[in-house]
Amino acid sequence: MLPLDGMLVVSIEQAVSAPLATRQLADLGARVIKVERPDGGDFARGYDTSVRGMASHFVWLNRSKESVTLDLKSPAGRAVLDRLVARADVFVQNLAPGAAARLGYDAPTLAGRYPRLVAVDLSGYGGTGPYRDKRAYDLLVQSEGGLVSVTGTPDDPVKTGIPTADIAAGMYIFSGVLAALLRRERGGTGTALEITMFDSTVEWMGHQVQHALHTGEQPRRMGLSHTVIAPYNRYPAKGGEQVLIGVQNDREWRRLAADLIGRPELGTDPRYATNVARTANRDEVDALVAAATATRPAGELIELLDRAGVANARLNELPDVVDHPQLSARDRWREVDSPVGPLRTLLPPVVFDADPPRLGPVPALGEHTGAVLAELGYTPAEIDALGGGAA
Repeated sequence: MLPLDGMLVVSIEQAVSAPLATRQLADLGARVIKVERPDGGDFARGYDTSVRGMASHFVWLNRSKESVTLDLKSPAGRAVLDRLVARADVFVQNLAPGAAARLGYDAPTLAGRYPRLVAVDLSGYGGTGPYRDKRAYDLLVQSEGGLVSVTGTPDDPVKTGIPTADIAAGMYIFSGVLAALLRRERGGTGTALEITMFDSTVEWMGHQVQHALHTGEQPRRMGLSHTVIAPYNRYPAKGGEQVLIGVQNDREWRRLAADLIGRPELGTDPRYATNVARTANRDEVDALVAAATATRPAGELIELLDRAGVANARLNELPDVVDHPQLSARDRWREVDSPVGPLRTLLPPVVFDADPPRLGPVPALGEHTGAVLAELGYTPAEIDALGGGAA
């Protein structure tokens, strides 16, 4: 038995944040009914065609869900949604600002109507404040939340290579829903949750916010380096490859000085003995490490660093990650079905020993509309009148 077996999640969702949260609920056994527009559905379906004609974002975020198409501008479409929500344990929506409230599907309204429902409103900035009506996409929230200001090189701010603001919000929906369900099962009621991409991103900026709060300074963009740790960077290996080295404490620095650099006295030299000192003399420290790494091939370097107990990594690209020996050794790959046939997918990070996660198919648009309408009591004629569920 998976933890969420028997739970019904209804979600009016698109893009990344809400679909990430509900996919993880599905992984844990929840039944997830994804409500989509009849005219194209979740717009992430059209982001690209890289997965044999399907979009990579959509494949990643939507396994194990049932797709139902409804026109929520029509009374007939809303009537179907009302029947679904009345049966649901969880409802999630990330419509455009104000849209859910205008339709009567905002979290406070639904939680008041259904006392055991955990209802979630996801937005960019929240339902109050001067930014409440502002549209929010990942890049924009990364910028407003300061993430872009600390990411990149000293000359060029950049967004992260993954949709970090979206993912942060999705993770807080996931954890918030789990906490709300636990509270409900312990004798409480459902609740209305409001989660924003902006709040989630600023929370993830934690130590940088504390730095700015107490110094009044903007943290520097450090590329692959670190504002308050040294050595912590990429270093050249013989033959043109690069190796990442990160020294988190002074004991590790002493091992690096002795075993890699070959100068154990640097471990106690006042210029380098503490992390604060090494950070103040970062350029000298990086030059000492780089001079030592440049004389050895990457494979030899990594073996030496592993033996010495010094943290390191290769600078992998995505094809390297797909073929990573650690994923293979831990049997992390599985297959899921989809409209274009079986697709490789990774197990979720949380797996219960006795109960494998649910890894169901990626749905076609509206694939489950007729079946869900029949389950709700609609007759074949009514289903046809709804166009298979698309009013």
